[in-house]
Amino acid sequence: MIPGEIRTGSGVLEINAGREIRYTTVVNDGDRPIQVGSHLHLPDANPALSFDRALAEGFRLDIPSGTSLRFEPGVGADVALVALGGRREVPGLVVRTKRAPETVSDASETAPEPSEAASGSPETAPESADTTAGEEN
Repeated sequence: MIPGEIRTGSGVLEINAGREIRYTTVVNDGDRPIQVGSHLHLPDANPALSFDRALAEGFRLDIPSGTSLRFEPGVGADVALVALGGRREVPGLVVRTKRAPETVSDASETAPEPSEAASGSPETAPESADTTAGEEN
């Protein structure tokens, strides 16, 4: 074996064999390109992407592991979705709400203060340590 050599088996490798496949069209309604990775639970993707999120529940893009698809602004793409394994639950990626805030002020009314988000409450936020070296107090 040569260092760095990659040995592959003969034949064709089929990814996601035996998993349910669905098809949908995804349109980027935003003004910036959006990339979606191979393992992202698709309904948790950027809200600027328009597609049938109910159809995509429990599914991800049917693309090779470690890759992503880029959706350009105003452009639609037909994509294949593959079922997630197990219970099809993906905890901790994005907390989706029943409705998106209509305005920036609506969003700021529901957003926690930065110290609360980091520590749970403003009272338990850590105090900053004095990192100055060589100074007398």
